[in-house]
Amino acid sequence: MTIDGTTVRTLRHGMAGAPGLEIWGPYEHHDRIRDAIVEAGAEFGLVPVGSRAYPSNTLESGWIPSPLPAIYTGEAERAYREWLPADGYEATGTLAGSFVSDDIEDYYLTPWELGYGSFIKFDHDFIGRDALEKVDPATQRRKVTLAWNGEDLTRIFGSLFTPDGPHYKFFDLPLANYGSANYDSVVDADGTVVGFSMFTGYSSNERSGLSLATIDADVPEGTELRVVWGEPNGGSRKAAVEPHEQTEVRVVVSPVPYSAVARVEYHGGWRTGYRA
Repeated sequence: MTIDGTTVRTLRHGMAGAPGLEIWGPYEHHDRIRDAIVEAGAEFGLVPVGSRAYPSNTLESGWIPSPLPAIYTGEAERAYREWLPADGYEATGTLAGSFVSDDIEDYYLTPWELGYGSFIKFDHDFIGRDALEKVDPATQRRKVTLAWNGEDLTRIFGSLFTPDGPHYKFFDLPLANYGSANYDSVVDADGTVVGFSMFTGYSSNERSGLSLATIDADVPEGTELRVVWGEPNGGSRKAAVEPHEQTEVRVVVSPVPYSAVARVEYHGGWRTGYRA
């Protein structure tokens, strides 16, 4: 493709569900190419929003990007673990959130829990096939959006201005995650953990705090649950964690994708197809 007289390579690639295009070329042309695109798109409402806004489209369109890789146990993965470098993602990544377990396998998720069940085909061999063949998809947790209660979020933000406390975990905007893989406990009225809230932030389009979660299959849309926000015992020693106390936030189980535009107008596939 030629843009402003410069030949670039393109990759048809969309992460949010809408048509997308990645553009590759010499970096010295970056500013000029970007400006040409913004100018050409002005009549269609195209504006630059910055990299910090990038995660918000994930919240609206329903992709959980950072589950913990299930490679830390099992003999079949031993050679892979030994091959991995000590400074790689798997070794340096951090777990964050209110759910804490001494068993790393408690953080593992099946494809059905992340909305990828339609991709599973047993017509070829792959690592994990035997285990997945024993799983009943109907019993697996399912991906949902949790819509956070505005009053409870206001209470969290308000704690920034209370010198004598309470002080809750900082809720960054637009993305509130503070670890490589985030697992906040989702509890029902009895305090029973019914799932994980995994990708949390704020959508300016929806004017709402949202999180992508996986919850028990028998919990219907419209149910009010609670997310336990913050880490236990005053918080861990991770660099992104300040001293704080836990609190519970009311949330409503909602569709995924949350955005009505994404549900109706985006291309069908793994984001919506698994619901059928």
